[in-house]
Amino acid sequence: MPKKAVFEKFKPSPADRQRLDSEIRRLAIIHEISAATSNIAAGDNIAAFYVLLVDLKTAECDKKNLILLSRLIDQKMLFALEHEGNVRLAACHSGNVIQSDWKPADEWEIKLSGLNLDVVWEHVIIQIGDVELGEGRSLDEQLAADEEREKLLRQIERLEKQARKEKQPRRKWELVEEVKRLRGSY
Repeated sequence: MPKKAVFEKFKPSPADRQRLDSEIRRLAIIHEISAATSNIAAGDNIAAFYVLLVDLKTAECDKKNLILLSRLIDQKMLFALEHEGNVRLAACHSGNVIQSDWKPADEWEIKLSGLNLDVVWEHVIIQIGDVELGEGRSLDEQLAADEEREKLLRQIERLEKQARKEKQPRRKWELVEEVKRLRGSY
């Protein structure tokens, strides 16, 4: 799947095209998971999803590139981001990019489990994002809760750093109290 063909067919903006071109060497569809290629029934929302090998020029890929590719190519896609023999899996789900850690290519194993492709896709997202579903939560609810927790932890870290630098005792005490309040909320 030449990048040139993607550019010609979908006509991304010059900035998007430049960002894609600077990070991605080549794209290749390496697998199709569908009722025709596996023993799994099509789901209500997902009839098939594809595994797209993305050969990267650098070790990091901007999440904007993955979101752009998933918008341009209107299919569910599992991205296998490859750089120097290591692979990171990524997928776009509900507007978020879920990524795994880097591993050597031969160490990856994704289990396809579920009665239809809707459930299989959710299980793939859970595996690559290392998501632990809370009791009674859907995948979307758990991802939103995890994102909120990450924001809270970043805010606590920022306030702790600010408190360490603060010279005025009263302001320092206020910052520490704010950190305690935020820690109590998660």
